[in-house]
Order: sequence, then structure tokens, then C-alpha cells
Amino acid sequence: MKESEKSCQDKRLDIPVDLIRALAIIGVIFLHATNDLTPDSMSQLEVVRWITVDVYQSFARMAVPLFVMLSGALLLQPSKNESLRVFFKKRWERIGIPFFFWGALYFVWLYFAKNQAITVSSIVQGYLAGPYFQFWYIYMLAGLYLVTPILRLVIAYADDKLIKYFVALWVLGASVIPVISYFTVYDLNSIIFVITGWVGYYILGIYLLKVRIPRALTVGLMILGISLAAAGTVYMSFNVGGTESYYFQEYLSPTMILASVMAFLLLTSGKTPAIKSVVTTTATGKEMEHKQIKSSKFRSLIHLISENTLPIFLLHLMVLETLHRGFFGFAINGSIINSIIGVPLTTVITLFLCLIIIVPLKKVPVLKKLIG
Repeated sequence: MKESEKSCQDKRLDIPVDLIRALAIIGVIFLHATNDLTPDSMSQLEVVRWITVDVYQSFARMAVPLFVMLSGALLLQPSKNESLRVFFKKRWERIGIPFFFWGALYFVWLYFAKNQAITVSSIVQGYLAGPYFQFWYIYMLAGLYLVTPILRLVIAYADDKLIKYFVALWVLGASVIPVISYFTVYDLNSIIFVITGWVGYYILGIYLLKVRIPRALTVGLMILGISLAAAGTVYMSFNVGGTESYYFQEYLSPTMILASVMAFLLLTSGKTPAIKSVVTTTATGKEMEHKQIKSSKFRSLIHLISENTLPIFLLHLMVLETLHRGFFGFAINGSIINSIIGVPLTTVITLFLCLIIIVPLKKVPVLKKLIG
């Protein structure tokens, strides 16, 4: 059988899972760190600041698509032969239990930090719609889990042409048609395209593992996607306004699809070299060993972040809002620090505070299951 005729069964499994997860969760924090650090006025200096935040957001928006594509790459492997019971039991333990635990914590947070009344009705509705705004991702992920057993069969028996056809339909329905409506006088009824939403990224996760594009081109196209997203946001803000201003930063916009797909290809296209232990008595040898120890520590940090992405994702908004409101005795927000510096600074502080809180708690067996 020729390589071009093989189905999607033959996939590289040596993808840098820890690196992708770590970068994605840092991107999520980075994105949310911009929420309170966006300028209110539009002086010349503030315009520069606003454009900087626009670029920050355009870059960080790739984070969630990276998460979804990685999930597709891992869960849609045709070799995974699980019964429905086993599959959903794993998913329940992975996200179901933490969902209810963190949801309860956010109800407490709403009561004490935001003075919102909490009733039985608000709790029930909160769990139905989402206790806090980042929980939308859990509902979307649960929806993808529901169709995963079916999609595994599709991937197992579909050839490349069929997968490409699926992706083309998804891009048309989810991305191209809305753009036509924005920039022309024509408005096609998009109901004709039933393949929309996040399932396209999910399928792309497994398909892209065997796609190869020159790294220089991949980097160039990723930068192009980010640049067009940022420029498109400026254009829409000054010419359209309202909620449509950020269309080109939306996850299913053509600019974000381009940037996210290229970022995923870039991250999965090369192997991370293994760290070898070198013992030597020469000065050069000692220097090499020192560099390898540093690299090993960096890998350990990436792995630590990776294995805690779910609790970090669910906790980080509490930490961010605590920093914004000054609950720690000091505040980092748009009124105190310029967002050009404030966004990356807040991201780093939030990430490490989350780890400081989560890692010790997960050493308690009962809490480990609840936290995620």
C-alpha cells in the first residue's frame, strides 16, 4: 500500500504532549490576564497599549484550539479499543468529578468575593450552564467526548481524501461563510453546513500528525494568521464596532484556524532530544553537564505544568481576579501597571501561584481526585 493511500491509522505517537499542554495553559492564562488590563481611554499612548493587547490576545487565542487538537490526536487513535463503559468512566474521573468540585468552589467564590446571593436554584442553573465563564470549555469537551467512540470508527476506516473532505466542509461552514456575510452584501443560509463547531479542530488533531510542511513556511503562516487576526480586530473595531470587533480573534475565524493549525504542526513536527547524563572531568564536560541539568529542570517544570493543566485552568481565574482586586495586599491591574508589562507579569505570577496552591493539595489522596 502506498503512503498516500494509507488511512489515518498510522500516526506518530511521539508528540510533545507535555510541551503542548504547558504552552496551551500558559496561553489561556495570558489571554485572561488581558481582561482587566485593557485601556479605557484612547489617547495616543493608550492606542499603542490597546494594539499591544490586541496582539497579545491574537497570539494567546491559539491556546484552546491547541488543547482540542491535542485531545483529538490522543483520543482518536484507532488503536484505542475501549468499551463505551470504560471510555466514559475514564472521562468522568478525569473531568466529571473535578467539574463538580471546582463548580462548588466557584459558588463560594461568587458569594464571598462578588457578594452574589447563592440559592438552590442558582446552583442548579449554574451547573447546567456553567458555574463560571471558563467552564464553557468543559461542556464543549464533554460534547466531543460523546462523539469520540463514533469518530474513532470514522478515523479507522476513512482514507485521506474523506478526512480532507470533512475538514473542507468544516472550514466552509464554520469560517468561510461568516466572512462572506461580513464583507459582502450576500448572506448564505449557513444551515446547509451541518459540520461546524469544535469537531473540526478535534479531527484535525489526529489528521495533522502525518502532515509535513517546511518549518519556515509553518512559522510564516502562523505569524500571518496572528497578524491578520490582530489587524482584522483593529479594522473591525474602528469600522464595525460592538461585539463583532473581535471576530477575527474568534476560535473559528479563518485567521485563528490558520494560526492554530500552523502552531500545532510546528509543535508536532520535530522531536525533542533526550537528555543524556554526561560525566567528565574536563572543564568543557562540566559545562555540558551543567547545561543538561538546567534542561532537565526545565523539562520537569514543563511536566509539572502539563500534569496540572485541568486544575490550573479551573483555578486561575480566582487567582487572576485576586491579583486584579488586590486581595493579596497588592494589586496588578490596568489602573496600576501598563498592560504591555502587566499581562506577561500577571501571567507568570498567576501560573506559579496556581502551582503553589495545587501541588501540595494533590498530595492528599482524596483531594487529588477532586482537584483533577
